[in-house]
Amino acid sequence: MQPDIIAIGEPMLEFNAEEEGALSEVKHFVVGWGGDTSNFAIAASRAGGRVGYLTCLGDDEFGESFLKLWQREGIDVTRIVKDPDAFTAAYFISRKGEQHYFTYFRRDSAASRMTPGFLPQDYIAGAKLLHVSGISQAISVSAGETVSAAIAIATSAGRLVSYDPNFRPKLWALDRARAIIHATCRQADLIFPSLDDARQLTGMAAPEEIARFYLGLGPKVVVVKLGAEGALLATADGLRRVPPYKVDAIDMSGAGDTFDGAFVAGYLAGRPVDECLRFANAAAAITTTGLGCVTPVPRLKEIEAFMARQPR
Repeated sequence: MQPDIIAIGEPMLEFNAEEEGALSEVKHFVVGWGGDTSNFAIAASRAGGRVGYLTCLGDDEFGESFLKLWQREGIDVTRIVKDPDAFTAAYFISRKGEQHYFTYFRRDSAASRMTPGFLPQDYIAGAKLLHVSGISQAISVSAGETVSAAIAIATSAGRLVSYDPNFRPKLWALDRARAIIHATCRQADLIFPSLDDARQLTGMAAPEEIARFYLGLGPKVVVVKLGAEGALLATADGLRRVPPYKVDAIDMSGAGDTFDGAFVAGYLAGRPVDECLRFANAAAAITTTGLGCVTPVPRLKEIEAFMARQPR
């Protein structure tokens, strides 16, 4: 299968605490799947997109778990590579109140050992859109080079590039992150910065100012994700803020990735950009009503039914 959408990055098996407390105090965990671009791929597929994923996995049970997951989700895995000398990354989530704490086991993971030579050029060039993230750029020098090479293949073939900066200060220094992320924004067609990330990267505070700054770097579409305040769309036609949908949120994990995936799936399906914003906002809202990054991600019919029940 030649997908319309291809994402590249690092998948991570997730262990999400069922009860509150420090990691050492938690007795029960819900096992799931994470990694921002994997979350994106699943969300885009459930929202109606034809999706493929690119990564390197360890030759281990965690990696097998992801392959089975993606295959169940209809995601093409034919170009994924297994590294027998590395492992598939994992992370743990503990929480206290609304505060979440993440503990990662990812250094020297199989995905962090990706190099440009592993990229299937025909596969990327044959898609309509490539999705990448700042996390994929930050996990290692070689992974960052691989993302850059993938973007070059896509842009040379006239394909769209979507990008979530997903800035993680623990992975790289702010100055380096700012330089690479903003250079990538100049190459992308659609970008999805969160407000918190954008404030750190730009030094600006107002969402409107941030949206105009990123639009000035060259993307066709900028969406500043405002969390509980909704989202702000910026295009050549101006700015438009969309309020959030009201839901009983219990876990924000993966909501931003779901937003990205739903928006891109809607965009490639020909939905007007304003409708893509509402569609993505709805998908992200539904995701927050369950635990984990994957299980609560809604499918196309669920998103559309949810939107139909909401006032415009």
